[in-house]
Amino acid sequence: MPEMHEVDYEIFGDDMQYVEVELDPGEAAVAEAGAMMFMEEGIVMETIFGDGSRKAQQTGFLGSLLGAGKRLVTGESLFMTVFGNGGEGKRRVGFGAPYPGKILPMHLSELGGELVAQKDSFLCAAKGVEIGIAFQKRIGVGLFGGEGFIMQRLTGDGWAFCHAGGTMKEKTLAPGEKIRVDTGCIVALTPSVDYDIEFVGGIKSAIFGGEGLFFATLTGPGRIWLQSLPMSRLAGRILAGATTQRKGEGSILGGLGNLLDGDGV
Repeated sequence: MPEMHEVDYEIFGDDMQYVEVELDPGEAAVAEAGAMMFMEEGIVMETIFGDGSRKAQQTGFLGSLLGAGKRLVTGESLFMTVFGNGGEGKRRVGFGAPYPGKILPMHLSELGGELVAQKDSFLCAAKGVEIGIAFQKRIGVGLFGGEGFIMQRLTGDGWAFCHAGGTMKEKTLAPGEKIRVDTGCIVALTPSVDYDIEFVGGIKSAIFGGEGLFFATLTGPGRIWLQSLPMSRLAGRILAGATTQRKGEGSILGGLGNLLDGDGV
């Protein structure tokens, strides 16, 4: 059996997408714990340490334990789940996006065999794709990079699927071309892209700008994928809406205002 499983796939939906991965007999896909939406009869599910790649298998239990430890550093679960086709015909397994956005199919062989992704954007991949960590080397990135400091490194030559929140923007940077983005809006980038952190500049902008103190500066050459709605921003807006008083709602209306809006008391 080849090291990298050559799976077929189909993506369904618009804003809340899911991907169906078609597995031939003996093929398998690996996914984050909890990403599975459905699996057809004949699919065998196994929870493993590490990523199930050939490299992890060759290094035995110690290699699997090291891979699991790397995942713990990125804030992910110690375990991953392998979905293998133990039947005779083709079988499908579906993986759902965690929140509104787009699922991005990435064929690693077309990207030079390696991709650096935001630690919470990875959804699933063909078995054989190695899932490690990528530390950003600069001190500034380490101190102020926030979500972009510790990222996942996907290596291999098969399909990997990432999730971008909201609307996705893909851009190819020319050599020396720069773009400044919010650190949370980075989904993935090719390793040739240089990653650094830049201070917003100006005390007034830093305090009252509402965009944070630092931007990520990405410099080409290479390809980048950005998202308009990172999970941290979505969660922050939901939390703010749930814990703060609505504009125009004063002590005179109080619970009456909630009743008029249909929110109850």
